[in-house]
Amino acid sequence: MELQELEKLWTEMSQELESQKKLNKTIIMDMTQTKYVNKFRKISTYETIGAVICIAAALYIITQFNLLDTWYLQLCGAFTVTFLIILPILTLQSLQKIQNIDLAGSEVKETIIRFERAKKRVLYLQRAGIYLSFILMITILPVAAKISGKGKDLFQDPGVLYVYIPVMVVFLVLFARWGYGCYKSITTSAENILKEIE
Repeated sequence: MELQELEKLWTEMSQELESQKKLNKTIIMDMTQTKYVNKFRKISTYETIGAVICIAAALYIITQFNLLDTWYLQLCGAFTVTFLIILPILTLQSLQKIQNIDLAGSEVKETIIRFERAKKRVLYLQRAGIYLSFILMITILPVAAKISGKGKDLFQDPGVLYVYIPVMVVFLVLFARWGYGCYKSITTSAENILKEIE
């Protein structure tokens, strides 16, 4: 075998090895992207179901809004409808943004920066939703009582509120801690995936 043939063979093997490395990197990035997206798939499904329920409830309240015959019931109804429409939409948008980060599309450092921004937004919306849920808890019961067919104004008979509010506060605190913990866990797990590709 001559030196030129040996050099040619060596160059071909080198190019083939380089091609294999690129292919392996592409396969690994595709698998990592799939793993990353799957982290958010389950919670996105739950949030989508929740959003459909919230928007359906808001539409029902809107169709029955004429039954809210005092200014304070109308104010409660307006807050409730606004909350039930806007927060689920914002939550789904933030989840979509964090889920759709393309891991292979840019530098790792830039990807991590985009992830950190999206993560902060997702967690901020969750915290805001928790605090606003305490207000919703107070506004939704009078609205529901008035439009449910009983026509009862709970602000005129606040006895039910004294029982309802403490029970709902306990439930809301437990549910909020659990839900926020799930979000923290998922975003931390996704962050760990990103750190693996560094």
